[in-house]
Amino acid sequence: MKVLSRLLSRGRRYDDLSVSIQEHIEERTEELIAEGLTPKLARQTARREFGNVALIQERSREVWQWPALESILADFKLTFRRLKKSPGFAATVLLTLAIGIGANTAVFSVLNSVLLRPLPYPEPEQLVSLHLNAPGAPGLAEFRSELRLSASMYLTFAAHNRAFQSVGVWGPGTASITGLAQPEQVDTALISGGVLESLNVPAFKGQWLTAADQDAHGLGRVMLSYGYWQRRFGGDPGVVGRTISVNSQQRVIAGVMPRGFKIVNYDFDLLVPLAFDPVNEQLAGFAYRGIGRLRPGVAIPQANADVANLLNVWMDSWSNGPGSDSHWYLRWKIAPALEPLKDTVVGSIHKVLWVVMGTIGMVMLIACTNVANLLLVRADARQQELAVRSALGAGRWRIARELLLESVTLGLLGGAAGVAVAYAGLRLLRAVGPVNLPRLSEISLDGRSVAFTLILSVLSGLFFGAIPVLRYALRNGPLRQGLTSLGAMRTASVSRERQRGRDLLVVAQVGMALVLLIGAVLMIRTFLAMRDVGPGFSDPASIQVMRLSIPDTLVRDPQTVVRMQNNILDKLAAIPGVSSTGFAASVPMSGAEPAWNNIYIEGKNYAGDNAPMRLFNFVSPGYFQTAGTRIVAGREFTWEEVYNLRPIGMVSESLARELWGSPQAAIGKHFREWESMPWHEVVGVVQDVRENGVDQVSPATVYWPSMMQGIYGPGTFDARRTVYFALHTPRAGTQAFINEMQQAVWSVNSNLPVAEVSTMQDIYSDSMARTSFTLGMLAIAGTMALALGILGIYGVISYAVSQRTREIGIRLALGAQKSKLKWMFVRSALLLTAVGVAIGMGTAAALMRLMKSLLFGISPLDPFTYIAVPLILTASAALASYLPARRAAAVDPVEALRAD
Repeated sequence: MKVLSRLLSRGRRYDDLSVSIQEHIEERTEELIAEGLTPKLARQTARREFGNVALIQERSREVWQWPALESILADFKLTFRRLKKSPGFAATVLLTLAIGIGANTAVFSVLNSVLLRPLPYPEPEQLVSLHLNAPGAPGLAEFRSELRLSASMYLTFAAHNRAFQSVGVWGPGTASITGLAQPEQVDTALISGGVLESLNVPAFKGQWLTAADQDAHGLGRVMLSYGYWQRRFGGDPGVVGRTISVNSQQRVIAGVMPRGFKIVNYDFDLLVPLAFDPVNEQLAGFAYRGIGRLRPGVAIPQANADVANLLNVWMDSWSNGPGSDSHWYLRWKIAPALEPLKDTVVGSIHKVLWVVMGTIGMVMLIACTNVANLLLVRADARQQELAVRSALGAGRWRIARELLLESVTLGLLGGAAGVAVAYAGLRLLRAVGPVNLPRLSEISLDGRSVAFTLILSVLSGLFFGAIPVLRYALRNGPLRQGLTSLGAMRTASVSRERQRGRDLLVVAQVGMALVLLIGAVLMIRTFLAMRDVGPGFSDPASIQVMRLSIPDTLVRDPQTVVRMQNNILDKLAAIPGVSSTGFAASVPMSGAEPAWNNIYIEGKNYAGDNAPMRLFNFVSPGYFQTAGTRIVAGREFTWEEVYNLRPIGMVSESLARELWGSPQAAIGKHFREWESMPWHEVVGVVQDVRENGVDQVSPATVYWPSMMQGIYGPGTFDARRTVYFALHTPRAGTQAFINEMQQAVWSVNSNLPVAEVSTMQDIYSDSMARTSFTLGMLAIAGTMALALGILGIYGVISYAVSQRTREIGIRLALGAQKSKLKWMFVRSALLLTAVGVAIGMGTAAALMRLMKSLLFGISPLDPFTYIAVPLILTASAALASYLPARRAAAVDPVEALRAD
């Protein structure tokens, strides 16, 4: 308070000081008049005796001042005054910085939210994903990066581990909700005991699922996500205890989880308990994801060792049925590979984000060099002023401080505007960002992002401000030259030394712009290469897809399920505009969990009975025709074969070549999944399908009929209850057609909800979203870099023309040809560009290797890119320099000489 009072009362004290001095002088004047001096002489004598009034006032005021602080404040006022007098310069610099800093802040916010910010669980560093590797399982690695856990594994780990506070398994699923309004299919997270305990996030309403809920004959309860509670129940606080119909089974709502809660990275509507029966579980059934919370002081290597020991306990405790070898899985060499849960959530996106961050950071460097060039020009114009101030006693550090203060002020103002740019950019990203970007909903500007912006703003200001400071303030040469040339400056041409600094900055801009453009072009060529890859289906915009589930609580008999699905196909085929229909257990790139197992070929022996594993899909007759998947050899299934359980199958082209040498040779051959299964005849071979995206290898796949003989022999049946229906129609994607589809399904059974309604084009585009996101970011960065680089060249040549106007006039007066004058300036720009291109080519060749994992079908040293980009950049530089060069050639010699 004393400091504030002192600051506020300074004006009054200054006034009192002036009054006191004036009164003292007047009193002395009266005394001298009384001694006989004239009033004029008395006043002069009194002032002379008192001394320098201004100096005494200044020294007296220093008692109430903070000289250093007030000097800086005065410099700030002077800086704002100068910027106000140069609105064009200020606007250009602030716009450049706002875009550069805003882009960096936005990307850092994404990086911070996705990679740096802890997961939204208590003590997230204790959470791990239970991953297993199985290098001895032939073929598994071709379509699955890990071996999932079985129910018996979970029961073993939960009962006997020493490394975990809690451990659980979970998996994604769907459920049909009826009785509330229209039938609805929702996303479920199937969880065992230990999942909620590991994540340790309290329920928002009600309570967690308990051990009693994990019993097949237990309480039958579920939990709601916050979003589903709001959407379906309007946030009703009395929802706990209500009953809803889930898959035609009554379930009690136990509670509601808080806003934003996810099971790892999975956004669900319902939490449904997994009811394992220890009496009937087997070794197999590797379908679940594992999660655990480590005990305090336990590290991942210790937990790996604990799980490795438990794998032996698992094989000793369970089997795959009477007569099976419980230690058969020793052939698979199963080993634990636990990893922090955060690594599971983030996945491989960290490579993309760091590349984008580096790219945008380079754009910021280009922006800073551009601003430094502008400040050099501005300092050139102030050279005489700085020289005069130096001659009058201003120290070099005093001048340097003023120049740096101006640049830091510009940086801070640009940063403030950049925060607004970043905020708008993040809102746009959350609206249109790739759906597979992890933690997308958590991306925001927080304190760390604002701190990053502040640091970046200050460092940027110091960076681009240091160049004119080093050039003009901390060296005596330029100031002395400015002082000695006061009279001659108007007739002197610009020196080579003065131009050299700006030339070096332009070379740096061109080099960095080349690196970014090469990265952008490589991503464009990657995107085009991916678009050229045949995905295994055709005309995706005309293929309407929907998912439909028929739970066993609604229809228990598998045969009835298949007939109901066939009936739905008939109803859908009757919709006007539909040319073909079919269904499959999964459609390409949908993210549906695949089935897989061993495949045994008739007449072939396998060492240790360890046949290779391959991906499975279950398809109806007509599916391949609807999807536009080409039949390479043979034919599709027929409904007669499906209902008669004829032992037949189809295989992908790559699997046919692997097993029998060619698609034609595969027709008529026999294979099966297990020993008691009848041999199935290959009746068709279809083209390879990119199941996991066009940038992934097509997995070798077996296609089974939609209904087969069950695992327990004749008289048993196996059918897929959740399938994707596909319809080929030009009306795909229209709301009217979707409504007709829904009515067709309800005409068969009014309790069947339709889910995941989309076209194959939408699914295909979503699979390309991450590549499109990277491409978009690098394209924006490359475009900004090109624009800033060309602007830099244009600015340097324009300034050279303005400074050499007199020289140009003399050359023209002496008969110089205008074309040669133009070429003189264009050649200068091309020389700078050539040097920048040479430096940029070497840098790009080294850096692009870091992008290798993001490229597809394109080498990091792609010759076309390394030829085309320098040519484009050189042509752009030539155009940018030609405009001021043409202006130079249009100079009137007489006017040029008269003006100087």
